[in-house]
Amino acid sequence: MSLSKRTVITEDWTVVVLGLAIVGLALYGLVIPKPTFSWLVFSDLQDNVLSVQNITHIGSQFLLVYGVAIVAAVLLGKPLRALLLVFPVVFVITLIALMLAGNGMVKDLNLEAVIFSLAIGLAISNLFTLPDWFKAALATELYVKIGLVLLGTTVIFGDILKAGSLGLMQALIVVLSVWYFSFWLCKKLKIDQEMSMMLSSAVSICGVSAAIATSGAIKGDSKKLSYVISLVLITAIPMMIFMPYLASWMGLSQEVTGAWLGGSIDTTGAVVASGSLVGEEALKISTIVKFSQNVLLGIAAFAISIYWTYSNSKSAEHAEKPTLKVIWERFPKFVIGFVFASLLFSFVIPTARVDGVKESLKSIQGLWFALAFTSIGLETNFKDLFVHSNKKPLYAFLIAQFFNVLITLAIAILLFR
Repeated sequence: MSLSKRTVITEDWTVVVLGLAIVGLALYGLVIPKPTFSWLVFSDLQDNVLSVQNITHIGSQFLLVYGVAIVAAVLLGKPLRALLLVFPVVFVITLIALMLAGNGMVKDLNLEAVIFSLAIGLAISNLFTLPDWFKAALATELYVKIGLVLLGTTVIFGDILKAGSLGLMQALIVVLSVWYFSFWLCKKLKIDQEMSMMLSSAVSICGVSAAIATSGAIKGDSKKLSYVISLVLITAIPMMIFMPYLASWMGLSQEVTGAWLGGSIDTTGAVVASGSLVGEEALKISTIVKFSQNVLLGIAAFAISIYWTYSNSKSAEHAEKPTLKVIWERFPKFVIGFVFASLLFSFVIPTARVDGVKESLKSIQGLWFALAFTSIGLETNFKDLFVHSNKKPLYAFLIAQFFNVLITLAIAILLFR
């Protein structure tokens, strides 16, 4: 069942191709009706959620996302055997999360399915030891990015232009100030320069992707990169859950809340989940603001490459040379898919056709996000944060993140009120 490990195209281009392929299939007639997960008492669960018709809709969605995941594995040259076993497990866990979130009392608390996906995954990964082959088959970033390409079908391009300029302005201020503060703090705590650069990029730009890009630019140590990624994922969880409620308590508008979430929370998937807890406008603004930071990723990697090359003589001979190619390689390609989908649904596809497919695509988009957060939970272990030798980076990350939250809130209020 295994295939050659030869990669056909990169992951970023894979999600663009597959995300737009899902859109294309819907436009050409493959419209899967949106399943219902709404219920109040167990009789509703049996009559509505577990009805033959609804199970057929759920099964159709499963076949679609399962097929896409398999095609992605082929394009990325990954072995299929583990995926064929692991993906259905992730889907079943996600299905349970969707059912829990569909309960009427849970809906009144404004708790989304992604929270249950994450919680169930975390419970499993921290109570049981999952084998390495199981974790290796998880593809969190892939699922998030496909969902983000599909999200473009719900975002009108005028909104991108309106919030994009403000989002880019916010991103520039936040990235520069938070990165410098974080790097200065790491230096004060005597954290090595390699860890400092990965940590500073992660907390200031866009979390996992920024840490990976920085590590690639400086040829960083994989263990240090893994630790920074663990910090990003685990600290994103409480921020994702509590910041929307804090924003509501503070009386912030959806626009300001979205800008705050998009600029503060490090992972794109967590931004999407958090924005969805607030409302449609907050989701759009938070996503656009996060995209503005993502766009800066290539420029940041380019700048870091220059700094590392010319300030660290020992690393310079091994570092990737700073060229325009570095910017393009680090640029998040899924943004192209998002913008293309937004342009398509804003200016090309007739309104009647958009109305006929938008509910189906939105449901599938939400499913990809839920699958991603199930995967995050399954691959995250809390004990990794409490290794004695790792306490200084943990302190630095938490302090820098607190600074990030405060300055981003101030800028969001100033720009988006």
